[in-house]
Amino acid sequence: MKAFTYSRASSAADAAAQAARTPGAKFIAGGTNLLDLMKLEIEAPTHLIDVNKLALDKIEATPAGGLRIGALVRNTDLAADKRVRRDYAVLSRAIVAGASGQLRNKATTAGNLLQRTRCPYFYDTNQACNKRKPGSGCAAIGGFSRQLAVIGTSEACIATYPGDMAIAMRLLDAQVETVRPDGTTRAIPIAQFHRLPGDAPHLDNTLQAGELITAVTLPKPLGGKHFYHKVRDRASYAFALVSVAAVVQKDGTGRFALGGMAHKPWRVEAAEAALPKGAPAAMKIALAGATPTQDNAFKLPLAERTLAAVLSEARG
Repeated sequence: MKAFTYSRASSAADAAAQAARTPGAKFIAGGTNLLDLMKLEIEAPTHLIDVNKLALDKIEATPAGGLRIGALVRNTDLAADKRVRRDYAVLSRAIVAGASGQLRNKATTAGNLLQRTRCPYFYDTNQACNKRKPGSGCAAIGGFSRQLAVIGTSEACIATYPGDMAIAMRLLDAQVETVRPDGTTRAIPIAQFHRLPGDAPHLDNTLQAGELITAVTLPKPLGGKHFYHKVRDRASYAFALVSVAAVVQKDGTGRFALGGMAHKPWRVEAAEAALPKGAPAAMKIALAGATPTQDNAFKLPLAERTLAAVLSEARG
């Protein structure tokens, strides 16, 4: 691990301002992703800004009937909150499906959203990786790609977004609240937060330099039956090969989002109109334009079968 300096922020605006005036600075809270990458010298921040003392650890009702989740709410606390379990069960189930209990105790809401989209070649510093070193190439293309993305890829990157929580957040149309270094705030729709790789895969999201997440807001509950089905190689502590987050109403209508398939949480709203016709019709639209490799082509029928299982369970 390379040497770095350290400071504690006194407010969200102070944290953003510190980051803006310190080249190479990073925010740290739980550190469950950042510290691992620092140990491998994949991330080498010159300065860490500790935001743990900021008052961003509350879950509060909003005037619109939704919930405002502070950036520092730990994953364990969010999944266990009775309002989340009752009204946003898909979110609670997605969080519990991720990582391990020990990691969920440390990981924060904002940190979960900010985890790097990555693949095994990203971790191997002897391999070319445009995410790690822009312009160096992508060793995953033409390499072993069983776990990697089948849609939304580019000639620069085929890595897969690894998280679970953000899949449910995308389904629920969450908004990400931030503060910028000049003290102004904004709300970013979750659909616009994570980026596809394009020719700049080292940029995982649309945050500006120094911008700090302060909260995530959920709209009023959707009702219906909530599901999070995660297919993986082992029962715990594994990224999804395919995951399906869904909310299905009594009449068979609903919405769904996919994990394990793309560089970011994948939701195609146009596909949701086909849900009453069944999983094949919905997936035909959701995965139109997919470009799987020989290693991961199995993900296409697997995603369809996983959605079919969700719809079957929804029908009782």
